[in-house]
Amino acid sequence: MTRKAPSLARLSCLLAGSWIASGSAFAALLDDSKASLELRNMYLNRDYREPGTATSYGEVWAQGFIARLESGYTEGTVGLGVDMVGLLGVRLDSGKGRVNGASGGGGIGMLPLERDGSPVDDYSELGVTAKARISRSTLHLGTLQPTLPIVQYNNTRLLPGTYSGGLITSQEIEGLTLHAGRLNQYNLRDQSHRQGFPGDIDNFDLLGGSYTITPQLTASYYYGRYDNTYKQHFTGLVHTLPLGEGLSLRSDLRYFRTDYDASGVGSNHFLNGMFTLGAGAHKFAAGFQRMSGDSVLGLIPGADPYSTNLSTYWTFNRQNEDAWQLRYDYDFAGLGIPGLAFMTRYISGYNIESAAGKDGREWERNSDLVYTFQDSSLKGLRVHLRNVTYRAGQVTGPGAVDIDENRVILSYTLSLL
Repeated sequence: MTRKAPSLARLSCLLAGSWIASGSAFAALLDDSKASLELRNMYLNRDYREPGTATSYGEVWAQGFIARLESGYTEGTVGLGVDMVGLLGVRLDSGKGRVNGASGGGGIGMLPLERDGSPVDDYSELGVTAKARISRSTLHLGTLQPTLPIVQYNNTRLLPGTYSGGLITSQEIEGLTLHAGRLNQYNLRDQSHRQGFPGDIDNFDLLGGSYTITPQLTASYYYGRYDNTYKQHFTGLVHTLPLGEGLSLRSDLRYFRTDYDASGVGSNHFLNGMFTLGAGAHKFAAGFQRMSGDSVLGLIPGADPYSTNLSTYWTFNRQNEDAWQLRYDYDFAGLGIPGLAFMTRYISGYNIESAAGKDGREWERNSDLVYTFQDSSLKGLRVHLRNVTYRAGQVTGPGAVDIDENRVILSYTLSLL
């Protein structure tokens, strides 16, 4: 699985392909085209805090390159265009004994693994998306990175995940955004190849949209069908209430109902929300969730749950799991240091049903410090420090291993066009 071609040469090929396509076959589209290259350097270490893990310590350092080309559209009633994304990840430091994690290994989601469990030297993907536009409606066919409540691609490691399929977006009515689509393949964040959905599943279909009722109130509904597996409904409501100068209260409510097709598996109800008080440079937030039913929340491979309790390490969506969250954010621009921000949160999950019983618990604490350079030759460079502590009690299943973790992420985006 290890790639033999030099990493920089492969990146050059990806970029060259984008430029050739945009410069010859699609020369007429350049006027409204955009091209960028994101450099993402990531270091992650994970200390496993309980016996029985495959290793007591995991550590990976790698460099990612994310090249994007977004063309404009041709003139006429039907405008045509093309988008491209080139992904390249290069291992800088790690080894077989430092990437395998809890019971059975499987890595820590940063790099693909060889058959013997060692990380590859590098991996890559080239995605192409054809697009068409009529009036205020667009059709995208090919590589997709959806950010919808019922399917959100993962972008929390070195390289983002992707999907393949088609997606229609329509904004013909002011304030109303509609989506309809079908996905038939996926590529995980630590893989370099697309694959079909497992089992007898051919497609994931989606339909829905959001409507801005007032400038302060937005409602949304989405329906998803994961072929031969489940049907899912999502309803959401977001409201911002101004409370005076520098004060506001934001309410974000989300509800999922998942009905499974398989015999013996029923439904899942998932209600969660977050209330955030903004006071100048401060934000104080409290979140909750209620999970019920005889199954877990439905998710397709590679997707993150659209939950206010989605955190750095874990997702808090186990069967029948209830949870609460407290969060605090501070923008240091209030102290005359623009570009510097701090966040800390604590999430506690309980009433979890698993093979260990019906009274499982877990909690996670995150702290983030982010600084984006505002001027000088380093303008736009982003330094992100993340600290994670996760603990599980009377819980079995994926991710239920006590860990302490640190991440250091350096990112910089160059505009190429």
